[in-house]
Amino acid sequence: MKYTESQLEQAFISLLETEGYRYINGKELTRTSNQEVLIKDDLRTFLLNRYPDLEEIELESLVNELAFQSASDLYESNKYICKLLADGFIFKRNNPSKKDLHIRFIDIKDISKNSFKIVNQLEIQGTELRIPDLILYINGIPVVVFEFKTAIEEEITIFKAYEQLTNRYKRDIPELLKYNVFCVISDGVNNKSGTVFSPYEFYYGWNKITGDEKKALTGIETTTSIVHGMLHQKRLVDIIHHFVLFPDTSKNELKILARYPQYYAANKLYQNILKHRKPEGDGKGGTYFGATGCGKSYTMLYLSRLLMRSTDFASPTIIIISDRTDLDDQLSKDFTNAKDFIGDENIINIESRADLRSRLRGRESGGVFLTTVQKFAEDSEILSDRTNIICISGEAHRSQVNLDLKVKIDDEKGVTKSYGFAKYLHDSLPNATYVGFTGTPIDKTLEVFGDVVDQYTMFESVNDEITVRLVYEGRAAKVNLDYNKVQEIENYYENAVAEGASEYHVEASQKAIAKMEVVLGDSDRIKAIAKDFIEHYEGRLQENATVAGKVMFVCASRGIAYKLYQEILALRPSWGEVVLPDGLTEKEQREIKPIERIKMVMTRNKDDKKELWDLLGNKEERKELDRQFKQIKSNFKIAIVVDMWLTGFDVPFLDTIYIDKPLQTHNLIQTISRVNRKYEGKDRGLVVDYIGIKKNLNKALGMFNNQTADDDFEDIKQA
Repeated sequence: MKYTESQLEQAFISLLETEGYRYINGKELTRTSNQEVLIKDDLRTFLLNRYPDLEEIELESLVNELAFQSASDLYESNKYICKLLADGFIFKRNNPSKKDLHIRFIDIKDISKNSFKIVNQLEIQGTELRIPDLILYINGIPVVVFEFKTAIEEEITIFKAYEQLTNRYKRDIPELLKYNVFCVISDGVNNKSGTVFSPYEFYYGWNKITGDEKKALTGIETTTSIVHGMLHQKRLVDIIHHFVLFPDTSKNELKILARYPQYYAANKLYQNILKHRKPEGDGKGGTYFGATGCGKSYTMLYLSRLLMRSTDFASPTIIIISDRTDLDDQLSKDFTNAKDFIGDENIINIESRADLRSRLRGRESGGVFLTTVQKFAEDSEILSDRTNIICISGEAHRSQVNLDLKVKIDDEKGVTKSYGFAKYLHDSLPNATYVGFTGTPIDKTLEVFGDVVDQYTMFESVNDEITVRLVYEGRAAKVNLDYNKVQEIENYYENAVAEGASEYHVEASQKAIAKMEVVLGDSDRIKAIAKDFIEHYEGRLQENATVAGKVMFVCASRGIAYKLYQEILALRPSWGEVVLPDGLTEKEQREIKPIERIKMVMTRNKDDKKELWDLLGNKEERKELDRQFKQIKSNFKIAIVVDMWLTGFDVPFLDTIYIDKPLQTHNLIQTISRVNRKYEGKDRGLVVDYIGIKKNLNKALGMFNNQTADDDFEDIKQA
C-alpha cells in the first residue's frame, strides 16, 4: 500500500499513541512567539515535581540552561544539551546552606514521571518559517524530529526528507535542532534514523522491536519496529541516556547514534556480565558474535559506558584486549577520545605487562586499559585478584582461546612448547569476568567467554545496509591449476590446523610451505595469473566498475607474492613508477606522497635477497603504505599481501579482493570482509578466486550465518 504524506503522519501518530505518547496539534500550543520551540510549562512542571523546593529564580535558571544555549554553533550547543540530557549536571543552590542538586531533565529511573508528547503542524519562525512534520517531546524538550516523504511519487525519496532536515532545517531553524537527539525519516516502507550531523549513508533502520526476534523486520513492518522498538518510551530514554556518542574532540562534527544491533548487544552483554561476574558467578561474561564491519568497536564503547556508569558495578576496571596492533590503534583512538562519554579520565594504552601491573596495584576501581594479548605473555605473575575487573576481548576467536599447550615443529629448532595466551590471561586475572567479541565464533571461544549472548550475521548486516553484499567470481579455471595438487594442500591444512580444535595446535611446518610453493608458485601459473589479473583489473577500470581502482591481492607465501609482483611489473613497467596524482588540494598535497601503483605489503625476513629487502621497507615505511592506501586519491592502488592487512584493516572504498591462498573458516571470512564496507557509489564488494575457495566459503558461511553462500553471495557465472 502507498501512503500520502498526511496519511503517513497520521499512521505514525496513531502508532505513537499506542506507545503512550499524547498527541497535540501545534496550533493549540500556547507559546509567547512562534520562535519558541521548548514547551516551557512542561519543563517547569517536571522540574518542580522532581525538585519541590526549587525557588522561582532557580527554576528559571534551569530552564535557561537549555534555552540560552546559542544555536549559532549548532554542533557545540547540541553536544552540550545532549550531555545534559544524558548525564544531568550539578547545580549550586541559591541558598548556600542547601546542598548542591544533581539535576536531571529526564527521569531515567521512573519513566512514568516524564511527560511524552508528539506535536505536528508546529510553525517555527527562524530565518524562514518552517513546519516540521512531527516532533517528539520529553518534558517539553523536542528530542526527535520526523520528516515524511510519500512513496507514491517516484522521484521523491526519503533522501529528500534527509536533505530537508540536514540542509533546510539546520540552516533556517537551528533553534529546534539544538535540542535534537536524532531524526527519523520515512516513506512508510523505508524507515531510518540518524543524527542531524550524520551523512545519509549513516541513517539506518531499527529493525527489531525487543531485540529477541529471530529475524529482522523489513519493508512496511519497519514502521512498527522503529516505533515500538526505538521509540518505546523506556528504550528511547535509555538511548538518550547511554547510546548517543559525541567524541571528546571532533574535527568533522561527529555524533554517533547506536544502531539496533549495537543497542541490544550492549544491553544483553551488560545483563549477562551482571549474572556471571565473580565471586558469585563463573566469570564467563558471554560472547558477542557480530559480522565483520558491523561496528563492534562502538558496541564495546557503549558496553564500557554501561559498566562504568552503573550503580551495580561501582566503577569497575575495564581491560580491553586485542590480539594485534592495528586493531589496538583503532580501538585506542576511539576509546581515548571518549573519556567524557565512558565517564573515566583514565583511558590508557598499556606499554607492557609491568606497566599494567603497576597501574592495577593500589587501584580499587575505575580505569580503562587497552592492551594486546601478546603483552600478557611476558610473564605469568598475578596482576590483580580483584573481582570488579572486566576483560573485553576484541577478536575473541584468535589467540585468546588457547588454554592448551601449543607445540611448534620447526625443521631447524625442533619442537618448542608454549601455552596459549588465554592461559596467561586467566592466571594473571583469576577473578575477572571475561567477555568476547568475535566475527567468527569457534567452540573454543565459548569455553572461555561463555555462550553467545547475542549475534548479528553477515546476512543481516547486508539486509540492514550496514555492509554491502559480496559477489563471487571464480577464475581458477583460467590459470590451469591442477586440482589434485590443491586438494593435497587443502588436506594438509585441514589436518594440521583443524582451526583451534586440535589439542596440539601444530603450526605449518616448513616442508608443507615448500610443497605449496611448488604447486602454487609454478612459473607458468604465476605468469598466467599476472596476465589474467591485469586484464581483469584494467577491464574493471574501463567499465568504471570500481570506486577508486583500489584492490588487494592475497598470495599464499612471500615467495609467491614476490614472483607475482615481478611478473606484473614485467607486463606493466609503468606501474612501478613513482607518481603523484594531479589536481590535489593543498591539504591533500601534504598527505599524499608520490608512490608506485603496485606495492607488496609484508614484513622483511632476515634471509631476504637485497632487492626484496629494499622493496619491503621497515616498520615506519609500512605504516606509510597503510596511510597512502587509505588515501582515495593516492597512486598506490594495488596491494599484494600475504598475512598483513587481512584483519581489522578498513578501507571503505576498497571494492575488490583477489585470492590465491588456501584460507579456512574465520580467516576466510575476515579476508573477504575487507571489501564489505559501505562507501558512496559502492554497491558491492567483489571476491575474485584464483585457487578454488568456493567449497570452504560455503562451509564458513554455514558456520557463521546459518546460511549458505547462496544467501550471501551472488556468483558471477563464468562465461
